[in-house]
Amino acid sequence: MRAITHYHRNETGFTLVELIMVIVIMGVVGGMVAVFMKRPFDAYIDSARRAALTDVADTVVRRMARDIHKALPNSLRQSISPAAINTQCIEFITTKTGGRYRIEELVSGDNKNLNFGLADTTFNMLGNSSLLPTTEQIAVGDVIAVYNLGIAGSDAYQGGNTALVSGLTPASETKIDLNPGKQFPLSSGSNRFHVIPGSEQVVSYVCSGTQLLRTVSTLATASTTSCPTSGAVMATNVGSCSFVYDTSDLRNGMVQLNISFTDSNSAETVSLYHEVHIDNTP
Repeated sequence: MRAITHYHRNETGFTLVELIMVIVIMGVVGGMVAVFMKRPFDAYIDSARRAALTDVADTVVRRMARDIHKALPNSLRQSISPAAINTQCIEFITTKTGGRYRIEELVSGDNKNLNFGLADTTFNMLGNSSLLPTTEQIAVGDVIAVYNLGIAGSDAYQGGNTALVSGLTPASETKIDLNPGKQFPLSSGSNRFHVIPGSEQVVSYVCSGTQLLRTVSTLATASTTSCPTSGAVMATNVGSCSFVYDTSDLRNGMVQLNISFTDSNSAETVSLYHEVHIDNTP
């Protein structure tokens, strides 16, 4: 008879209970790790959001400060008189360069000086305008302003002390032609004049709703209108803004810019305060 042999296998594995326990333990460990990782991750997201808001705010105030630094002395205002002061609006006449005018003729009758006794049509600038940086060179269509005080008779908004440049003759002393001729009411103590660019005469910054607007207008338009309500959008998500012009020092003005930006998703707000000095010596 043939012998019958039996083979026994030693089989091992996980039971269903063990598998469930492993899954539960892994879930608990994963939850604990997630708790510890959440705060650093949230902090990173918050930091990135604040950095973005701060960058926008810083860029905006720097742009405003750069424009305000170029303001014609005594031209910055927050309202059109006699309207109440609008702390969400500032307006000023911008300049591109300045110079000194000749006060005496080189030869009697050569008409190279700026004559304040009549409607003069030409005068010499001390220096060559064509040697200045391109953005600062005087051009036809620009406006000359002399001794702007911001008062009746000497207010560039009203045109009492401004004249249009109609021609230029570059030389060691640039000859500047004016058309029509202009009798300027007051001479500058330092024989200075300022040049208002023909392409960008008056600049306004206005907070409108959640936007900060920048508007460019002409002297003729700005003299008859209040703060504009439209313009190029400089920034969005503006939570609040306040512009305060301190004129306690007649020769040194100070503009205080206070702007806050709010993230529309998180409602987080970043506020920035900046002061801009203005030289009001005409």
